[in-house]
Amino acid sequence: MLDRDLAAIYGVKTGRLNEAVKRNADRFPGDFMFQLSRGYNVKHLPYAFTEHGAIQAANVLNSPRAVTMGIHVVRAFVQLRDLLASNRELARKFAELERKLATHDQAITGILKAIQELMNPPAPRRRGIGFTADF
Repeated sequence: MLDRDLAAIYGVKTGRLNEAVKRNADRFPGDFMFQLSRGYNVKHLPYAFTEHGAIQAANVLNSPRAVTMGIHVVRAFVQLRDLLASNRELARKFAELERKLATHDQAITGILKAIQELMNPPAPRRRGIGFTADF
């Protein structure tokens, strides 16, 4: 999430957000936030925040809206994580079902072939009439 979008959510100006982040730089490691190499304004390149960085930004801002929105952001990320986990679980169950169906299809095919063989038995081998040297 870009700094300007996060500032709008928290109800502060982008400069105010970036100022609070710079004052608390030790709370924002590289996996929480990073600066983009391109942006609309070359003088002030935008910062991009991960979910942890967005939550941490709410913690360093003192506005009441930032506190309220920080709680909402945490809940939104938890719901998103739950949704992704349920989709993974659903995909896993579908894959398992497909494997079972493939196994069942092979078993059903084998049963049908056995029934067909029973319905069309091979002609019995008859011995010829008279004396033969074949046994």
